[in-house]
Amino acid sequence: MAVCCALLGSGLMAAASRAEPAVAAGDSCRQCHETRLEGVHAGLDCLSCHGAAGNLRRPADGPLAPGCQGCHADSAQIFQHAMATRAEEQAFCRRSWGQADAAFFQTNCLGCHVSSCHDCHGDDGHALRRPDNDSCLRCHNGYFVGWDYLGRAPREDHERYQRGPQAQGQHYLKMRPDVHAEAGLVCGDCHAMAGLQQGLRVSRTCRDCHTPAAAVIEHGIAAHLERLSCSSCHAAWSAQEYGTFYLKLGGSSNRQYFRVRPAGTDYVKSSYLRRQDGPLLGLNNQGLVSPIRPQFLAYYSEMRDNQPVGQENRLLAAEWKAYAPHSIRRGAPLCDACHGDARRFLLQPPERRIYRPDLDGLGLADFWHQQGQRLRNGTFFPQDRFDRLTRPSPAFVEGYVRKWQTLLPAAAASSKP
Repeated sequence: MAVCCALLGSGLMAAASRAEPAVAAGDSCRQCHETRLEGVHAGLDCLSCHGAAGNLRRPADGPLAPGCQGCHADSAQIFQHAMATRAEEQAFCRRSWGQADAAFFQTNCLGCHVSSCHDCHGDDGHALRRPDNDSCLRCHNGYFVGWDYLGRAPREDHERYQRGPQAQGQHYLKMRPDVHAEAGLVCGDCHAMAGLQQGLRVSRTCRDCHTPAAAVIEHGIAAHLERLSCSSCHAAWSAQEYGTFYLKLGGSSNRQYFRVRPAGTDYVKSSYLRRQDGPLLGLNNQGLVSPIRPQFLAYYSEMRDNQPVGQENRLLAAEWKAYAPHSIRRGAPLCDACHGDARRFLLQPPERRIYRPDLDGLGLADFWHQQGQRLRNGTFFPQDRFDRLTRPSPAFVEGYVRKWQTLLPAAAASSKP
């Protein structure tokens, strides 16, 4: 076949200097290949993608996608983007599970890397299509941002929780979707290809489309507009995972009792606790109050012949990350959700603890206290700044009363028989 294509290619290159090369090339290829192009590329000649000699078997493959570059010169930049390099994830793995297993990233984390145009544009190179939400959710699912946009939260790992609706091969909890998803917006409306090619993660922000209405009480407070990210108030919920455990079972016979994943490895993954409530808050790298969640509180155990090798449940990293939940709704929490809740800023007093990871040998006194943890792309909220939040100023009291005045009539109306 390679000889056939090479000879055919040389004949077609000669034909290229004559009057009608495109039809001749396509017709010649189809004498052997029963293939028809569909979609936006339907009118192209075969060699437009497969190379002048017809020697590019899968022209969209590889880090440079050579068959795509002739028309899409900027597409190569995608392979320098975070989606392809996964530089932050690799660095985290080196700091955490990589301490125990140098091959951890290659074993457990390579599945969600952009390595070909097919990853986003479909597996069939003769019917390439624009990416849609399903294309994005092939990787952006589970605990990773994306599922929340459609109102999906990851379930607990135990087998008894593996029930209910499924997507991307995983069961999920049904939560309220993002208001933009309800309005019909797709991922590409805010994460456009042109922006991704420039190395951006977001090409359209909230204030590119929305102007805060001064009539909204919370918008009338200058500190809210100047010091808070929009999602601090408008993210309805946040998927949170406390304690992410990877167990390497090796030749242990009890591996039969676990769902070993990814397939073909010795690893089991589980979590201590998962929640789906309002996001916790810290300061992002722009200094704005922002939702945060555990990137991972990373624990590691190795078993051999059903016995632990070294320390069980080694805490290798306790890192949080400022991020933007895709669970935006109209409205906002009441004032006390920020101005009186120490736990929301990881400042929970010891006497308020319910979960005691320290008593379970997990190396942390409290999941919801900053001690022993770090925020990787920002800083935790300072104690003195929170103390100021809890001291009501006259402006705060006035706004608090006005807020309740707007709520009480609606509550009274809903209580009428």
